[in-house]
Amino acid sequence: MDCVIAGGGPAGAVLALVLARAGVEVTLLEKHGDFLRDFRGDTIHPSTLQVLDELGLAREFLRLPHRKAYEVGIVTDTGEIRLASLRGLPGPYDYIAFVPQWDFLNLVTSAAGAYPNFRLSLNSEAYDLIREDGAVRGLRYRDGSGEHEIRAALTVAADGRSSTLRERAGLVPEDLKAPMDVVWFALPRNDGDRDDTFLRISGGAMMVAINRETYWQLAYVIPKGGYSALESGGIDALREPVARLLPWLADRTGGIGGYDDVSVLTVALNRLRRWHRPGLLCIGDAAHAMSPVFGVGINLAVQDAVAAANLLAGSLRSGAPIPERTLHLLQRRRMAPTRVTQAAQRVVHNLVIRPALSSRFDPSGLPRDLSKVPLVNRLIPRFIGFGVRPEHVNVRESPPL
Repeated sequence: MDCVIAGGGPAGAVLALVLARAGVEVTLLEKHGDFLRDFRGDTIHPSTLQVLDELGLAREFLRLPHRKAYEVGIVTDTGEIRLASLRGLPGPYDYIAFVPQWDFLNLVTSAAGAYPNFRLSLNSEAYDLIREDGAVRGLRYRDGSGEHEIRAALTVAADGRSSTLRERAGLVPEDLKAPMDVVWFALPRNDGDRDDTFLRISGGAMMVAINRETYWQLAYVIPKGGYSALESGGIDALREPVARLLPWLADRTGGIGGYDDVSVLTVALNRLRRWHRPGLLCIGDAAHAMSPVFGVGINLAVQDAVAAANLLAGSLRSGAPIPERTLHLLQRRRMAPTRVTQAAQRVVHNLVIRPALSSRFDPSGLPRDLSKVPLVNRLIPRFIGFGVRPEHVNVRESPPL
């Protein structure tokens, strides 16, 4: 086996696809039986849309049910603030596409399945590494039939922010201290409701509202570690801020029957100082967990995957060993975008989220339309849309050896 990847999220799935189309023998392990998980991040930014275009999947992607967001805004007690307009970004994709992540992952893995050198193994949980002569030579996983081994020239940990393989390799991320967690839930959407996706801030409370056509996907932002206190107040402790922040939803808060109807995201902001061991590479959330701020986590993971495939596909396909210094080149390339993005997220944490959660955020001094401020108009849309170092697919499609 040339490459085995643990984790069927955006990083693992895109890496598997790009490697498979380059002729690399690759196995992708996903611990669940499908990709259908509620309340994953679902924002597909222009950088990822461009990657899908380069892979010949953009047209099929845009046939999926989706909504396009051309602007980013905040609703406050004193009015609405337009933060940025993506209209006018270079290229055909001047919007953020909201698509259920399971649809995105099914699209990517189905495309990979067209190559005979790709294998997707569901219900397969990687739990340990195979080590020989000081290097990782594959992994051990378990499925319904028992425990198994896969030996590979390269093992990739794309198994998320609680990565088992990262922990087995002794790699410990640096915690950058996110100030909040997020409570996700859904309420019905009526025809007369507003049409956009937005952030609502008011008096010590924050909520993101995502238009899902037939329902609202809502994210109630709470202080870090605050879920137990919220839950102890009974379900009305959640219904009340929904009705206060979004009064036009007040008659629907009964749709939150109890805390069994919500999903809690423990927000992490961290990164590894070292993304690799001999024979092992960490990418995506396993290398750097991102805050929900700007909704760029999926897109950073996809950029990692594309950069890794560009750098490693040729060596993997030829059967040449991958020196650890080559894995370090990938880390060096992707560390700068990670650091800059996380630094920007920390600025928002400190200037907006912490003050908002403590009732100290005062939006009255902000312009109503930040997209008309020249520097903001130039930088923020590009940062949200493309990130710091957008990657492009540079490896050609090739039949397997």
